[in-house]
Amino acid sequence: MSLRHMENMPLHHASPPGAPRPCWKPWVFSALVIVLLVCSFSTVAFTLFPLKAVSEPCVAKFGPLPSRWKMASPKPPCVSQIADWELKILRDGLYSIYGEVAPNKTYKEPAPFEVRLRKNKGIIQVLTNSATIQNVGGTYELHAGDIIDLIFNAEHQVLKNNTYWGVILLANPQFIS
Repeated sequence: MSLRHMENMPLHHASPPGAPRPCWKPWVFSALVIVLLVCSFSTVAFTLFPLKAVSEPCVAKFGPLPSRWKMASPKPPCVSQIADWELKILRDGLYSIYGEVAPNKTYKEPAPFEVRLRKNKGIIQVLTNSATIQNVGGTYELHAGDIIDLIFNAEHQVLKNNTYWGVILLANPQFIS
């Protein structure tokens, strides 16, 4: 009895041409591992660095024009105004920055539409869609002395009577030493 005919036989059945290979198992396992790592890291981070909720609200809002900065009056304040679209942070904490930017659809100058949210002159968000009202902001850890501002590529690119932004102090980090 000869086994010569078995030497050329494949060890698995070939898929028909064009059939997709089932490769979802490694992705599901990888996704599960990533979710577990993120959850465990978040638990450790919030255990070691708990956040203390703010007892009194600290809120500042600018706009829409013709208004100026409106601030809640906690003692001590968490921000101070520097200019119309610029604030200085006075207390470390977790802040929510929020707002809306209304593009001026009649603006036809050569400068492209661009609105920048900056922290210490470093850009943290850029808006470039001039077709619709854009939301600006997010949640950021800010420190005493940080300067945040909202600047426009050209002065008449936005409808300032429909544009506003503000900050809310959400929590103060309580570090364990």
